[in-house]
Amino acid sequence: MHPFRVIDTGIRDGRRQIAFDQALIELRKSGAIPDTIRFLRFPPTALIGRHQALSRELRLDYCRSRGIRTVRRITGGGALYFDEGQLGWELVFDRSTLGIASLAELSRSICEAAAAGLSRLGVSARFRPRSDIEVEGRKLGGTGGFFDDSTLFYQGTVLVDLDPADMLAALKVPAAGAAPRVVTLKELLGEAPAIGKIQEALLAGFAERLGVVPERGAITPQEEALAAKIHDEEIGTDEFVAQIDDPGAGEGVLSASRAGPGGTVSAYVRLEGPQRDRIREVLITGDFFVVPPRTVYDLEASLRGATLAEVGPAIERFFAGAKVGLISAAPADFRAAIETAVAGR
Repeated sequence: MHPFRVIDTGIRDGRRQIAFDQALIELRKSGAIPDTIRFLRFPPTALIGRHQALSRELRLDYCRSRGIRTVRRITGGGALYFDEGQLGWELVFDRSTLGIASLAELSRSICEAAAAGLSRLGVSARFRPRSDIEVEGRKLGGTGGFFDDSTLFYQGTVLVDLDPADMLAALKVPAAGAAPRVVTLKELLGEAPAIGKIQEALLAGFAERLGVVPERGAITPQEEALAAKIHDEEIGTDEFVAQIDDPGAGEGVLSASRAGPGGTVSAYVRLEGPQRDRIREVLITGDFFVVPPRTVYDLEASLRGATLAEVGPAIERFFAGAKVGLISAAPADFRAAIETAVAGR
């Protein structure tokens, strides 16, 4: 049996919630806090993945007019809309705790535990690979996670009560068919269960399937202080959120995308030289997961100055030598996106 401290940061500004994520990871890595389960909620918030382009994913004018906070996550994946009608949950623990080394196996085990817990509420929740929890083919929640050295950070959501019109208005997602693909506990049960009841159901699922012993605990002053510092210096700043905004703007930008099971990789390339046969700069965006996030920036930097003939082999060499903890998109997807972009010159 594995004791896990349980904390609830309640409803907080979206950027502060994400800063708290990073604080938890850093403090667990240093051994300053124990293995932890956190529950969290958001006021109306539009969140993009770590490598997504802000203006391409969110309807920014709408978000500004409605007071919807825009946030960049520290994890990959696609754009999400959150409000008080959704519950977030997270596990932050040492990779040795559960005795499962593979991220794929851990993901399945955690998702199946969450689904078992939600089923206690009277719904038939199931894990749908790669990372969703569904009821009769409709998405009740999504999940994702990564290793940071020996620490696993894994997070998920539960759709408790959501107006799909709010989601569609804030995010640039195809309107046709988007709403029927998701389902809320309120729709399934006729009324939304109390948040505390949902938390207890999830904890019961984690205890039953993972051998976790949930122990309600307190948020430490150290966590609050580090989260505030991370928020003020990075995650809470407009510069961090808008660091990838509209990469296709301007003249001479070549672009292409590669969609696969691990997500979509988009490449934006500028060329230089008399023959325009050398990489001046490349920007990679998408809803893929890669750890550490620095990997993408290092790949971009490694390609500056490369001739077009060198690009493909250079990408292969980069990933062969990179210490990548998890990459949902394959190296071939990055190569295909960049090579397709420059082929259009």
